[in-house]
This record gives sequence, C-alpha cells and structure tokens, in this order.
Amino acid sequence: MTDILLTAPMPAVERGLESRFTLHRLWQAENREAFLAQVGPRIAGLAISSSGGRLDDTLLAHLPALQIVSSFGVGYDHVDLPAVTARRLVVTNTPGVLTEEVADLTLGLLLTTLRQIPAAERHVRAGLWPKGGFPLSPSLRGRKVGILGLGDIGLATARRLEAFGVEIAYHTRTPRSVPYAWYESPVALAGAVDVLIVLTPGGDATRHLVDTAVLTALGPDGVLINVARGSVVDTQALIEALTNGTILSAGLDVFEDEPRVPQALIDMPHVVLLPHIGSASMVTRAAMGQLVVDNLVSWFDTGKPLTPIAETRGFLA
Repeated sequence: MTDILLTAPMPAVERGLESRFTLHRLWQAENREAFLAQVGPRIAGLAISSSGGRLDDTLLAHLPALQIVSSFGVGYDHVDLPAVTARRLVVTNTPGVLTEEVADLTLGLLLTTLRQIPAAERHVRAGLWPKGGFPLSPSLRGRKVGILGLGDIGLATARRLEAFGVEIAYHTRTPRSVPYAWYESPVALAGAVDVLIVLTPGGDATRHLVDTAVLTALGPDGVLINVARGSVVDTQALIEALTNGTILSAGLDVFEDEPRVPQALIDMPHVVLLPHIGSASMVTRAAMGQLVVDNLVSWFDTGKPLTPIAETRGFLA
C-alpha cells in the first residue's frame, strides 16, 4: 500500500486513511531523524495541519518520493510555498466545507465583543448583579462594517450582516461585483468604518497588514475582529491601540504566536479572546478531515486532486 506521513494528530483523517494506506505518524517518533531516515524515502503522500509545524525544506529533504501534500484547513501559510513549488508538489487544502461555520463564528464574535457578553456573564457568576446592574455596552446598531478580504468566508459573513441592517464595505486588491462599497486600501477602509473584520489569508504578503496606521484610521469607537490569521495584525500595535484608546475594543480568534497569548491582551476585560475555534465544530472538522482524505484518495486513484491550491494547479496534467 502507498505510504502516507501524518505530521500531527488528526483523528478523522487517520480513520479515513488507515484502511487504504500505510500510515506513519511523525509525532509518535522517539527519534525524528532516525524515523525519517527509515520511512522517508517511501512516503508518497503527506497529510498536514498547522498544528504540526511549518512544512519546509527541513522535512521535505527527507521525502524524495513525495507527490502530494494534503493540508487540513483553508489557510496554508504553514506551507513554505517556494520549497514545495521548487519540487513541483501538488498541495491541497479544505475550502468550502468550513465557510459557513467560520462566518457563523465571526458574527458571534462580533456580537460578543460589542455587547461585552463574556464580561456580563462574569458579572453574574461573581455575584455582582444584586449589587448593581452591568454597565451599558456598545451596539451594532448604526455601525458601518468593513470586511478586509472578501473571499468565500467574507461573502458569507456579509450575507449574515445584511440581516442586521448595517452598511457594509470591503477591501480586496480588485473590486468585486457585489453591492458593497470598495475601498482601495486597508487604511481607507478602516477610515470609513467603525468595525473592521479581518478575513484575509495569512502569509508574508499580508503580514501586519493591520498596523498602527489602520488602527488609527479605525478610530476611538472602532472594533477590530480577527478570525483570519494572527500574523495579519501587528500585535504590539494592537496592544498599544487598545491601551491608549486609539480603538474601542477587539475580538480575536487568532494570534501571532499561538497558543501563546500576550498577557497584556489577557488582562484587558473588554477584549474577547478565543482559542482559534473558527471552524471548530464536530460537523465541520469532520468534513475538513474527510476532504483531506478525499484529496489523497483521488490523487492516488486518478492523478487528480479535488481542491488544489492556486499556486500548484499548474503542475497538474
């Protein structure tokens, strides 16, 4: 049977692959170098997730027979694209199956942040309600919401926002055929809205795209929501903006150095922090795992993956 290497625990993926392939679990190896020296030359397929670390030349050098990388998640900034494209490897991800779930979480995080729901719950649990009501919160009413990155998840989020009767704007590199106002830069978008939702891909091209200039433009009534990648937001600039009142608040599902979260953010009771759970429902994670499996099966059965990323589609016959 074809040999597949898994870099991190993915139970749904393992269950789907084990009857069809010979699986090798990298995280179980007591001596990684010895393990790779033994099984690496036989590995034809690789199943990865961001929790397994960055895929780069260090690992790829051990896998001379590798044909395909099937990645768990829609984002793939944990993949060294120059390294995989130099080897003409096909890379797949899991788009589509998580779009609606992440959009749901985005709206939940937005409302939770604006209405200060976690702080209100802590108020009740601490027995403080009999001593006085919870302070009035900001509202979504009357706000203009900007979406930074209007891909599939951005569009799904915008559809949900329409039901709340808010004005919607967006920034992408080029305008799209949508009924929302387009702004030519992140700074211009931030200056026109008072909620900025970050949904752009991660990677070097978007690193610290949300910086001091963007946060200053968002303004003292502004709220930042990030469900994209932690690298897109300059963490230190965000901490300073929240500390100085440059913006009002933030809701964050992602961080630059996950799972480590800066203590300064943890200490801010008005900031809502989540442990990267955008797609983390049982239904959606199962669907993502199945797509990882289906990409590998399809490749080795037909030579055609189901969801190749744009950067490696040119390697397909």
